[in-house]
Amino acid sequence: MSNLIMVLAVLFLALIVLVPLLEKYARNSKSGGQAPAGVVKWIFPLLALVIVLQLLQYYFG
Repeated sequence: MSNLIMVLAVLFLALIVLVPLLEKYARNSKSGGQAPAGVVKWIFPLLALVIVLQLLQYYFG
């Protein structure tokens, strides 16, 4: 049960952070719906960080 609560908390926190950011950049985007370069350059490093953190949690948590 605690795993479920942790997953829901992480998803809720991600929504709180990502929705305002996406709305901000979507309003300022003039490239026809494409994501701004500033957001795109952060996606893969953040995904890599999440994968590393999940591996650490799996092996040491």
